[in-house]
Parts: sequence; structure tokens; C-alpha cells
Amino acid sequence: MIERPAPYQVSYGIVEGRAASGMRRVIVRVDGAVVRDLPIAGRRFVVDVPLPSREVQLGVETVGENGRRSGATVAHVFGLPRAARPHLLTPRLDTKLQAEVQRLAAGFPATSAVYVESLTTGAASAKNARATFPAASTLKLAIALTALSHTQGPPPPGSSLDGLLRRLLDASDNEAANTLLTSLGGSTSSGGHVVDDLMRSIGLERTVMYGGYILGTELGGSREVAGRGVPLNVVDQPYWGVGKATTALDLAMLHRSIWLASGGLGPLGRSRSGVTPAEARYLLYVLARTGDARKLGRFVRRQGATVLHKAGWIDAARHDAGLVVWQGGIFVAAVMTYRPDGAGVRSDVLAGRVAQAALRCFRG
Repeated sequence: MIERPAPYQVSYGIVEGRAASGMRRVIVRVDGAVVRDLPIAGRRFVVDVPLPSREVQLGVETVGENGRRSGATVAHVFGLPRAARPHLLTPRLDTKLQAEVQRLAAGFPATSAVYVESLTTGAASAKNARATFPAASTLKLAIALTALSHTQGPPPPGSSLDGLLRRLLDASDNEAANTLLTSLGGSTSSGGHVVDDLMRSIGLERTVMYGGYILGTELGGSREVAGRGVPLNVVDQPYWGVGKATTALDLAMLHRSIWLASGGLGPLGRSRSGVTPAEARYLLYVLARTGDARKLGRFVRRQGATVLHKAGWIDAARHDAGLVVWQGGIFVAAVMTYRPDGAGVRSDVLAGRVAQAALRCFRG
């Protein structure tokens, strides 16, 4: 029996399970190719295997002394490298990346905000990271996380909740968002307060859900990062009235918290949030399968990186935030822009350039 990884979840390469009595060897295959062939003592086994950054099928076969064999397979596993495994660290300013982020942000002809942090080393940079922007659809990830905190384990494939979460994060469906908010609190407004409470519990200081979403408009934690020298301040605050709000820092910390929770760590892992590691790994799987490669992924996908992200936009604002993974590590990035007469494609290019600069810097 394969206990980990599970289908429709990310995996960092730990294969855990239970063999039949009398088995002496365990063989692990990834998409049919043998990656491990090891002796086992007893019935339980834990094997560390390398996984490519894509969806794979994993097979485990055990062999007894008399040649008896037993096996099982698990499909729809999204592989991530060992270097991306969750661990705790304190951010510190990377002066070289900071200069590049400042240069890129200065080239955007309106208000922008950036937060980038290597989750492998802690190297980080920020520009205007605590300024509040209209959040648009970025907070649909917060809705998904809150919905999972009220369930018992990841939703079964094809279930109603599974369908709602996939529509919410992939298609950015407003009706799915409102349905989930109503299920949380009885109305979209009350559900928004439930989401806000969870966000406060993990340290997101300036994120406000502010009710539901208008149908027909969708398109196809600072305390945790009190790092050394990273400028977590407000340089330029856009004026845009009231509504759903968040910051580049909060969006980055939301993705960081989910990543840590996938290993049972961080504010979600150590609190009574109700979010299990399996639920966090399911959520990362869905994020890895989302489309829209024109923002953070605009350039880095060509360089072999995988992007797990949630974007959001309205006419005046365009944002993207997520995790960027390559074989040597992982970083979180959030890029927000606001321009009253239309943010436009230059916002997408800025997000892509920030991710490209961070990948170049962290790869060394």
C-alpha cells in the first residue's frame, strides 16, 4: 500500500508505504522507469526518489525471497525537486537582487509593489511591499484555503468541492468563489469575515476579503518574515477607494504559508487552522495546474522553471503571486501594479522580469 504520495497532490520525492509480509526488496518506478531498487527490513518502507517537475505516475513493487511480487501505482502526482522541500528560515536582504527589483519597478509607469524571497536560502528583496492594492482575484486562493480548513482531508476527485476549487483557481470563477463564501458563513459577506479571520491567524495584516465577487466579470503575515534588512515598507500608496485589498507581502506570505503547511510547518502547520499537510499538497497541485503563463511564468518557464500561482486583475490593477520552482530550489514572488487608466500588458511583463531576475540571482 502506498501511503504517500497521494493522487492529485504534489510530492517532494518521499515514497512511504507498507509491504506485504515476507518482502525483501522495494522497487520504485516513475513513469515506468526504475529510479530505486533497495532492500527493506520489515513491512514499512520510506524511499527518497528524484522526481521531475511535472505530473507523473509512480509505481511501487515489492519482491520476496521466493520471487513473489506485489505492487501498486498512484497516478496524477505532480513532482517537485528535493530542493523545494519545506523548511523554516529567516529572510535576509539580497542587495544585488534588491537593486534589480528597484530598477525594474522604476521602469513601470505607475504604482507597483514587489516581494521576492528564496525559500531555499532566505535571500529576499522588496519594493513598496506593504502598500495595499485592490486584490481582485488573488484572494480566491485565500477562499480555497479557508474552505479546506473546514473539511476533513483533501476533497475526493470529481466531488462538488473539488470541482468548485478547480474552477475557483484555474478558471478564476466568480460564482464558485461566492458559493464557497456562502458555504463558509451563510452569505458572501459573512464568509468573507471567516476568510479574514484565517488570514489574520497566519500573520496577513492588510488583507481584507470584503464580501463576494460580481458575477460575469471574471476573465479566462509580516510577523513571519521579520527578516534582516528587507525593506517592508510603503513607498507609494495607490488611492482606489474601498473593496477587496491586499499587499505584495501578504500575497507572498499566503503562498509561503501553504508551501510550509505541505510539510506540516509554519503558521498553518503549528496552529489550529484545520489545514492538513495533505490538503496543502492538494492545493499546490491545483496551483501547479493553473494556466495563464503570461505573468510570473512569462520568461522562466522557458528556462525550465515550474510556476504554482494565482493571478488577479481588473482594468486598473494586475497582479500575480506564487511559487517558482527549479531543480536547485524554490522562491516566492508577488508583483502588484495599479494604473487608473489601465494597467495593461506592461504589468505582466514586469511580473515576468521580476521572476526572471530572481531565478537568475538564486541560480547563482
